[in-house]
Amino acid sequence: MSYSWKLAALLACTIVAASPILAQETAPTSAISEDLTVPRYNVAVLGSNMSYLEQGTGDAVVFLHGNPTSAYLWRNVIPYVSATHRAIAPDLIGMGHSDKPEINYTFADHAAYLDAFIAELGLTEITLVAHDWGAALAWDFAKRHPDMVVKLAFMEGVLPPAFPQASYEAMGPEMGGMFMALQDEEQGYQMVMEGNMFVEGILPQMMLRPLGDAAKAAYGAPYKTVESRLPTWMWPREVPIGGQPETSVTLMEDILEFMDKTDMPVLLAYAEPGVLVPPQAVPFYTSVISNLETAFVGEGLHFIQEDQPDAIGRAVADWLRRN
Repeated sequence: MSYSWKLAALLACTIVAASPILAQETAPTSAISEDLTVPRYNVAVLGSNMSYLEQGTGDAVVFLHGNPTSAYLWRNVIPYVSATHRAIAPDLIGMGHSDKPEINYTFADHAAYLDAFIAELGLTEITLVAHDWGAALAWDFAKRHPDMVVKLAFMEGVLPPAFPQASYEAMGPEMGGMFMALQDEEQGYQMVMEGNMFVEGILPQMMLRPLGDAAKAAYGAPYKTVESRLPTWMWPREVPIGGQPETSVTLMEDILEFMDKTDMPVLLAYAEPGVLVPPQAVPFYTSVISNLETAFVGEGLHFIQEDQPDAIGRAVADWLRRN
């Protein structure tokens, strides 16, 4: 089946990333705190240190970020959950305050470190709350550990049906051209490694509010050198287009199959207009996931935690209370 909204959403990524005045013109009027008040900890994982935020007691809720963010993305959402649960938000390996070991930073690498992180913390029954590539990690983890994951919430995920894409051409000239460049050895290196495109370009332009100095510093700190930016380049190279990489195509197919089979409670939070999960995508998920609730959180693009943290926090907390 063809989903016309997929290409519209993907094109929105390009438009937003290329429009430096968009965020300024449509910024929400309410202030979003950029202070990090959730305590930070470290744990040894597979020979490296992984950093994480933790607050509260009770059943564990693990928050997973994507590219190019960190646990800091969840700073204003966690307090809504930590009032009744043990909220934990790791910085994925190579990102945030976590170490940068000499690995390839493929999806499989991140999944291995996530597995080990959860094992090191002794978590056995968890709820996952995830965004962007973190949503793919969450669904994959739940598929592989169905007895451990009791609930899952996601938003703006790198997931079916937006991915995989049949070809660069199918994505349209703007988005297809951008991903062709990102996945090219020379152009991608220049754009992301040398140009720091995801941190300095895409991140601030894929939210409605202008980032303040504190948030810019928090998101930018892990990527001061060219070499440190490898994780942010590997993520777009893992996006499945034209059958490649085969591992990512299989990943998306397996996630879709699991979505169709699982009966665990699932929450989808979405915004207007959104990017990867616009409102037009919601009927797809409601038709596939049997035990799904949806929550509209207001205006937002891709990094909706920076535009609507209170609405997201309330939606997740209320869903947890009822499930």
